[in-house]
Amino acid sequence: MACEKNHIQCSNKVGIIGAGISGIAAAKQLRHYSPLVFEATDSIGGVWKHCSFSSTKLQTPRCDYEFSDYPWSERDNASFPSHVQVLEYLYNYATHFDVLKYVKFNTKVVEIRYVGGRKTTQLDLKPEEYGSLLNGYPAWEVAVETSQSTKVEWYAFEFLVVCIGKYGDLPRMPVFPPRRGEEEFLGKVLHAMDYAKLDEDAAHELLKGKKVAVVGYKKSAIDLAVECAAANQGPEGQPCTMVIRTLHWTVPSYSIWGLPFFLFFSTRSSQFLHERPHQTMFKTILCLLLSPMRRGISKFIESYLAWKLPLVKYGLKPDHPFVEDYASCQMAILPDNFFEEADKGNILFKRASKWWFWSRGIEFEDKTKLEADVVLLATGYDGKKKLQDLLPEPFSSLVVDSSGIMPLYRGTIHPLIPSMAFVGYIESVSNLHTAELRCIWLARLADEKFKLPSVEKMLEQTNEEIQVMKRTTRFYKRHCISTYSINHSDDICEEMGWDSWRKKNWFSEAFSAYNSQDYEEKKEN
Repeated sequence: MACEKNHIQCSNKVGIIGAGISGIAAAKQLRHYSPLVFEATDSIGGVWKHCSFSSTKLQTPRCDYEFSDYPWSERDNASFPSHVQVLEYLYNYATHFDVLKYVKFNTKVVEIRYVGGRKTTQLDLKPEEYGSLLNGYPAWEVAVETSQSTKVEWYAFEFLVVCIGKYGDLPRMPVFPPRRGEEEFLGKVLHAMDYAKLDEDAAHELLKGKKVAVVGYKKSAIDLAVECAAANQGPEGQPCTMVIRTLHWTVPSYSIWGLPFFLFFSTRSSQFLHERPHQTMFKTILCLLLSPMRRGISKFIESYLAWKLPLVKYGLKPDHPFVEDYASCQMAILPDNFFEEADKGNILFKRASKWWFWSRGIEFEDKTKLEADVVLLATGYDGKKKLQDLLPEPFSSLVVDSSGIMPLYRGTIHPLIPSMAFVGYIESVSNLHTAELRCIWLARLADEKFKLPSVEKMLEQTNEEIQVMKRTTRFYKRHCISTYSINHSDDICEEMGWDSWRKKNWFSEAFSAYNSQDYEEKKEN
């Protein structure tokens, strides 16, 4: 690292923004470049540290959520780890591989400038070749502020990896008509992000004995409703009302009619039923012929969920097929006591496509009103806008295409943004595995062990993925690859020169689940 006396504090080969799961994985894989990692907070872990509640747990079995070269100590334990256990696992991983020494904590990136050689001045400019990630001269300058000083420091990097993710510090807030926003409400309004910052006692005090409305029906909203019910046990307690615009399928466990869930979506044989990018004409015809089987599997799972859970009783059975939620990574695992609390009257439900505030609570488009002391907004995060606000033009306008998706080759490289990678913006069943494999790919690309295809080919590939998602689910903007994740990993392996089939025999290849352990690098030695 060379430091100068002008406005640039230091010049380094690799910079990483964010020390969540993706940032730590990137730092580990790129550690031979001694990367500099900027983390705005005082901790690694990202959402597991800053967007978790006391009831938040991992959504997958722990053996499906681990680094390929660092297994859980009790990986066969059937229980889902709490967010505290996940955070401990991440710290142990970072300590084991000595990654923490690269992290500058309490250091927030406030501006990025492009100073590289490619003269991208028009949005439609498409260079023929992407080029190398490391070119021997700075491509990006990064301005940071530390918690100890408001003075801005500048750093220069040949290659920048953005790992700030889609969640965290920019909440997506509802938009209301004039004079119907939260300023009209006499109670308290918090986004889930702000609630997560409260300690356990403060959170309990906020909810205890209060009429609480939770807006949303994804994982965060469900966890908030359970915490509200826990704080309002007994005769003095008040019910919590979930205000739901869009229903999604929820799952009580990873077992369907006694069969392990992975059999339906996470094996080669099961994913063979689903469309994938750039498939052959034969596979396209076969997918069409197999569509009844695909719909049948979705119906099979739906029948179990409708039998196991009181979805019809509470008006919570979605109209769309289960496979659409799985294909968009929106399936949520329910806490054990969720419907138990609903049966006791501690959790209520209100379906509403439009709502706004009034002085004593929430009013709905059907003119009904809900009294509330506290309104918790589990309305998600606007990570794409966070990214667009950070990047300079013209790159800011390129980040998201006209359909609202980030067009990333291999879920990592934007073909029109040079010397920059994005990790954590593509989703699958296990985001940790998804991030780690792409970081392995990224490190080998930086080492020039293989080359990228032309920009035109990369754009063609990303566009095909987007079209597949659009045909698969109405919730395609999340850029989820869960129904063809093994095929996606195959392409990455082949590009790196690895064998794409990672199992010991054809039977395991066809019918056993793929996880991070299958992609351990020592298997290539």
